[in-house]
Amino acid sequence: MNLLFLCTGNSCRSQMAEGWARHLAPAALGLNVQSAGIEAHGKNPRAIRAMAEAGVDIAAQESTRLTDEMLAAADVLVTVCGHADEHCPLVPPGVTKVHWPLADPARAEGDEEAVSAVFRASRDDIRARVAALLADLGAGRTPEDTAA
Repeated sequence: MNLLFLCTGNSCRSQMAEGWARHLAPAALGLNVQSAGIEAHGKNPRAIRAMAEAGVDIAAQESTRLTDEMLAAADVLVTVCGHADEHCPLVPPGVTKVHWPLADPARAEGDEEAVSAVFRASRDDIRARVAALLADLGAGRTPEDTAA
């Protein structure tokens, strides 16, 4: 099973989702997890730090741009922002697409403490969504749109 997380720049939200999926997925799922962006903006150090605080190391993950091959190989595609959802290329038949309309923590304003709090909240929201998605996949259920 190939799981692909897609966002605008593959620097925060999709990186965190990839990290959580790798961390939380049971080996029995045989899950191949990737993340990509419509563009590649590089990794956000605050996202790396927020995930490390939760015991998940995403520092070695790469910020990559979506390729046709990645899209064709996906079984489940999760768009994690409106921009990626709107600009995602046509999804091949057989690929289940799920949309999570997540706010971009990189746009947070304020002092370092306030911005870090936004990254932590985003990290925790993404963890809960990934855990629910993995539970669906593990139970053989088709993931439903969890945007509600």
